[in-house]
Amino acid sequence: MIIVQNALNKVLNLGGPVVLLLLAVSVLTSALVLYKIWQYRMARVGQHRALAAALEAWDRGEADAARHSLSHSKSYLVPVMRLALDGPPDQMLADRADAEAEERCSRLERGLGTLDMVAQLAPLLGLFGTVIGMIEAFRNLQSAGASVDPSLLAGGIWVALLTTAAGLAVAMPTSLVLSWLTARMQRERVFANRALRTVFAPAAPPLQVAHDG
Repeated sequence: MIIVQNALNKVLNLGGPVVLLLLAVSVLTSALVLYKIWQYRMARVGQHRALAAALEAWDRGEADAARHSLSHSKSYLVPVMRLALDGPPDQMLADRADAEAEERCSRLERGLGTLDMVAQLAPLLGLFGTVIGMIEAFRNLQSAGASVDPSLLAGGIWVALLTTAAGLAVAMPTSLVLSWLTARMQRERVFANRALRTVFAPAAPPLQVAHDG
């Protein structure tokens, strides 16, 4: 605890409270990013090989083979696809399946808004710290009177610009990760929409001999 407290005091003395705030934001953002990566991995986002095989079988009219392939998938879309496969192929079921798929996608997108907020506000926080530091530097320069030391102003400006650098250091990787996660969810929505359209409008009528018998 003493080591951590000393490190925080050094950060506070070096860049002020804004840099300390940005440090806390970066820690929370890193934790959120790791959680989203774990969540996507557990939901099998982008890993739909068995589900794609089930759709291909269904599109060929092989209903039993489609259900067999679906049973091997661990994708978060499996309950939605099972609902679509086992229910009557009408518009009400199609609307229900679309709503279920959208709800699951929305659940996976929770937290992305927070990352977007961090990516937008971190540079502004850094700029805010720079403005405060510049004000403090010029105030010290004014207090020095006739005995102006250029190093006094240079040191103040250096410390002030540090907050801008800290804000950009937090915002840039956050923006990159947010773009990556958002792109993955866009691909998921495209896949889910195509999958449901394939179920409700297959190329060949599904054969359900074993299932109906």
